[in-house]
Amino acid sequence: MNDPLSPQSNDSQKRLLVALLLSFAVTAGWMFLFPPPPAAPGADDAGATTTGTTQDAGTTAQAALPPSGEGTPPPTGTPSDATPPPPARQVEMMRKDSVYRFSSLGAGLTEAQLQGVKLREQHSLTLAQGWQLLVGKEVPPAPQMNLAQPVPNEPLPLSVTIEGSSPLPKNVPYTVEEKKGGGAESVTFTGRQGPWEVVKVLQWPHEGFELTYTIQVKNTSGQPQNGELQVHYGRAIDPNFEHAPSFFGGVGNLSRSACWVDEKLHNMNPGDDKPEDTKGQIHFFGINQQYFLSALYPLDGPRPGHCILTATPTARQVTAAFPLSVGAGETVTLRLGGYLGPKDPDLMAVVPGPELRQAAGLGEAVFHPKLEDTVDFGIWAVICKILLGIMKFFHGLTGNWGVAIILLTVVVKLVLLPLTYRSMVSMEEVKKLQPRMEEIRKKFADNREQQNVEIMKLYQEAKVNPLGGCLPLLIQMPVWIALFTALRNSFDLYGEPFFGPIWRDLTYKDPTYLLPLALGISMIITQKMQPQMMDATQAKIMTWFVPGIFTLTLLQYPAGLSLYIFTNNILSIAQQYGLRKWLDRKNKPQAGGGTPAVATAGGKRK
Repeated sequence: MNDPLSPQSNDSQKRLLVALLLSFAVTAGWMFLFPPPPAAPGADDAGATTTGTTQDAGTTAQAALPPSGEGTPPPTGTPSDATPPPPARQVEMMRKDSVYRFSSLGAGLTEAQLQGVKLREQHSLTLAQGWQLLVGKEVPPAPQMNLAQPVPNEPLPLSVTIEGSSPLPKNVPYTVEEKKGGGAESVTFTGRQGPWEVVKVLQWPHEGFELTYTIQVKNTSGQPQNGELQVHYGRAIDPNFEHAPSFFGGVGNLSRSACWVDEKLHNMNPGDDKPEDTKGQIHFFGINQQYFLSALYPLDGPRPGHCILTATPTARQVTAAFPLSVGAGETVTLRLGGYLGPKDPDLMAVVPGPELRQAAGLGEAVFHPKLEDTVDFGIWAVICKILLGIMKFFHGLTGNWGVAIILLTVVVKLVLLPLTYRSMVSMEEVKKLQPRMEEIRKKFADNREQQNVEIMKLYQEAKVNPLGGCLPLLIQMPVWIALFTALRNSFDLYGEPFFGPIWRDLTYKDPTYLLPLALGISMIITQKMQPQMMDATQAKIMTWFVPGIFTLTLLQYPAGLSLYIFTNNILSIAQQYGLRKWLDRKNKPQAGGGTPAVATAGGKRK
């Protein structure tokens, strides 16, 4: 039923407009007939204070707001016209590992800069810069990771809007109250527009990357209000520091708009179609990058709503929308937790952590959003975790992740030693068959099909498996892929150096390309040392073409992967040389021992 006395009714708005016009006419007439004396200094400020709302100590006064439900500004000449909204205020809050900067216009983040050597953008180095590092010159470091770069003309990260019959826009001016020192710090924003009064409180302990975000929405009108409360998080992207994955172009490090709804994590990259259904129980939402995460989650457990994901080459945005229904004079509260930091599984596994719970007065029975599941190893998860466990053990002993990768290679080689021995024996047996295989190739030079049939018969007669030499390589392939996946997703390895000035990040390509080139040369040597089980053309392809393609592929891939494969090749060369010498010594007695040699023409025995 439409109440004519309600501030939202058309009749009430018309009467209010007529009253304002009459007031303006009376005021203008009075000012014309009885002009006031000149104002004393400071009189304008005093007038602004009386018309503004009551403020907390130390905060900027806010301009008088229009009555509830009035969507149009008052006519020119009203007292509120003399008190424009104050300019946006910038607030800086320091943490041990982060610096937050807020704007009071929209009450959102303008910057969330992480502090620390590893907490930087991944440094994209050119070939020239790589060689400059090699000869001892320095290049500018990559900027610190900023997880809240505002998107132009879009809501600020952590800002809220309301959609419905009485909307709340993105750029409402808020008053600010800061609290610093002690075990926890906080900042409180208060904004009023239309029927809404919004109070936002962000609180965090001094250490760590977590925070709590409490949003209180009060309906100051005399009518119930319904709509949709939207919480925004966006991040502008510099394409110089992000690139899409490609076969010869590297693994990529694109950030994605993300929202976990029900039991599914929706990720959106530029160019992707929008997810079909993001409506349901929201577990968390934010920006999901390779090694960093910005996420908000309901502290009281999954909350019904839906997500709006947007991804362009220069921006990633996500909006979580929750149903809003507020009675007259009532207040609705939404409690969120936040994590803005590295994708360290040990840190994310305990979110919300004990420091945050203590600082915010949270109990033990709070919702755990499983942020650690954003570290996605895919089908290689089991092998990745085993490899990471071994590397962490060696890193604990040596303090260097590059040495840990080398020692991991040694461990894998030792585990595969029995298979490698069998492979060498099989290849030596094939080597003995080479003369007969050459005869078959010459005999059936014009019939390749018959040639292959005869060679397979020869293998069967000699009881030799031609694929036996490939078995160690086939087993190594999952290890390579799992190590590549670990390098691409594990923050433990991110930004970690090897030796010297050039290999400063094992998860990034070798900027000098020395490791991939050394890998290619070692692969050629390995191929040349193996007995050839194919014709000359196929042998040339395996010896030269395959290592060349492999080297070109790995030019843009993580240096840690090149280091592993290069070390594996060096160990394979040494292993093949040692096993061949051992087999030669083992076979010598069989060749000349036991049975007397056939007598020569002179009748003498040797």
